Formats: sequence, structure tokens, C-alpha cells
Amino acid sequence: MNALPFTLDRTVTIEARRETVFGFFTDDTRWAKWWGTGSTIDPRVGGRVYIRHPGNVEVTGEILEISVPARLVFTYGYASGKPFGAGESRVTIRLEPAGTATRLSLTHEFPQEVARDEHVQGWRYQLALFGNAVADEQHSSAANVADAWFALWADRDADARRQQLSEIASADIRFRDRYSLNDGLDDLLAHITATQRFMPGIRMTRAGNIRHCQGTMLADWVAAGPDGKPMMMGVNVFLLNGDGKIATVTGLVTPPSP
Repeated sequence: MNALPFTLDRTVTIEARRETVFGFFTDDTRWAKWWGTGSTIDPRVGGRVYIRHPGNVEVTGEILEISVPARLVFTYGYASGKPFGAGESRVTIRLEPAGTATRLSLTHEFPQEVARDEHVQGWRYQLALFGNAVADEQHSSAANVADAWFALWADRDADARRQQLSEIASADIRFRDRYSLNDGLDDLLAHITATQRFMPGIRMTRAGNIRHCQGTMLADWVAAGPDGKPMMMGVNVFLLNGDGKIATVTGLVTPPSP
């Protein structure tokens, strides 16, 4: 490989465990979820890297180093030879734990400055796609998490509420709405108990599909009284950590129509 004096660096944080993130470098199906249909990777030193961009732009490379779950190094070049050919640039990806999330640092070394500059936005875009692909897999059960959250507010069994909340939320969960300012499981559970006392029979259910992007989930809800008639509606904003658990919830009530 010729000298590669021009370097592009980018660091992003992905809300998933490092092992989950690295799994996208060792599996053809996941690799293709990132790069596109037909893209493949052979996860061993000397293994082939193949990327099929939109418009049938093909990139090929060879794995130079692989250390699960921390580091991947491979060559990167265009099958057409333009702007540079196979083996003429090098990509290094490093993964470090960041709490329950993963910090991904990418370095791409190029033979020409103009080639480096042309890839700055490309990597910004590709790592955004990658973050979404990983988060979509990590949080594939996000709708179930939202449903469990709404259901536990009506559960009269204190032990069952604690068990359910512990399964779907982090120990230091934060909850905010117009009537709530809670930090931690114990504080939130006490608040739910009080809610059942002062608003008996209230039940919340999810309304429609969730919307999810990289660990942030929006879930519309309807609250009904003991007679089953809707009393209010709104949306909850959930932030999910790298384990798929709820880290924070903010509840917003939809104002009544004029």
C-alpha cells in the first residue's frame, strides 16, 4: 500500500452494547443492513469486504485486522478505480464502551487530499445509517416496552409493578410530566401508588404505532376513566439506553381542541 497521508476522523455514540455493534462487522445480513443489499463481509484477516452503494457503485477491500469486539481494519477502494482503486485506502474502526452505549471512532486514510474531502459527508451519512441499523435491532422490542410502561400504572399489585418496572427501566430512571418529577425506581413506584389513590381506575393505553430513532421513542397514549371513556391523551418521549431499558420518560398532554 502506498503512503496514506490524508486522514478523515469521525466519532459517534450508538445506544447499544459494544458486542451488539461489532456483530454488524461479522455477519453478512447485518453488514448489508448497513451498506445495502448485496454487500458482504468475510470476518477474518484476509477476508473480503464488499460494499454495493446505490447506483451499483462497488467498493472492495480486504480485512487487515479484526479484534472482537474492539477493532476492525480493512482496505477500501472502488472497483472502477475512481477516485481510487482497491487496496488504495484504509479504514480503521474502534469501539469503546460508553456506559451502556458504544463510542465508535473511525479513521479513513487516503492517498489524495481531494479524495479525503469527498468522503467527509459520505461517512457522516453512512455512520448515521449504521447507528440506525444497530439501534433498530437493539430496540426491536421497543413497542412492548412502551405497552408494559402504560400497563403497570394500572396494576394494583405493588410487587408486580416493581418487578415489571425493573425489567423495562434502568435503576436511575427519570420521569417528568406536568404532575411528576421523579428520579429512581423507588421514587417513581411511590408516585404510581399515589396516582392510583388519587386517580382510581385510570388506565393508559398506547394509541397507534411507536416512532423510534436511535434510542428515542415516541408513543401516543390515551387515558380512560373507570367507565372506559377517554379523559385525556398525549405522547410520551422515551429515551432508551444501550440495554434497551428506559432511561428517561417525558409525558406531554395534548391540549383539547378549541
